[in-house]
Amino acid sequence: ESANQLIGVLERASVLVVGPGLGQAAWGRSLLSAVANAERPQVWDADALNLLARTPLALPSGSILTPHPGEAARLLGISTEAVQADRPGAARKLARRYASVCVLKGAGTLVADPAGQLALCERGHPAMAGAGLGDVLTGVLAALLAQGLDAWSAASLGVWLHACAGERLGVKGRGLAASDLAPVIRELLEEHSACLA
Repeated sequence: ESANQLIGVLERASVLVVGPGLGQAAWGRSLLSAVANAERPQVWDADALNLLARTPLALPSGSILTPHPGEAARLLGISTEAVQADRPGAARKLARRYASVCVLKGAGTLVADPAGQLALCERGHPAMAGAGLGDVLTGVLAALLAQGLDAWSAASLGVWLHACAGERLGVKGRGLAASDLAPVIRELLEEHSACLA
């Protein structure tokens, strides 16, 4: 199989999610160029970010990057400690470097755009550190982009929805599974539909 076989799929998609399950082998690397050339909104996460750190590419307008501090460090060529010491600066540098909105995940998730705009989400819960919860955020961001929101709005709203859902579930005193979040995100969207119209 080659990345060329996916060109038809890429042309039909209105939004692309790149990274979760991609792997870092040759096939994943070959896919990146094809995806980066697809002029549609994209959400880059996980393995795509690790590959991007080694293979600089220009991303399409309207893209969102979703690194955790370790991925951000690789993308910037600095230590994770340096990212954590200046999270706002790291988020802004990534947004400028890739001309994309950057969602720097972690306690106090940050959303930055290439113009230097920055938003801090102080919501969330420690139980959100589980496997797959970042993939849920990636899916929420892609869904919001597919509904026509611009990258900044999709990232800001998506981070807030994800964090509030985790907060609502986390207070119940148990660990969170990725599958727990979707129904609560839907509840939040319904509760706040007047604000989102």
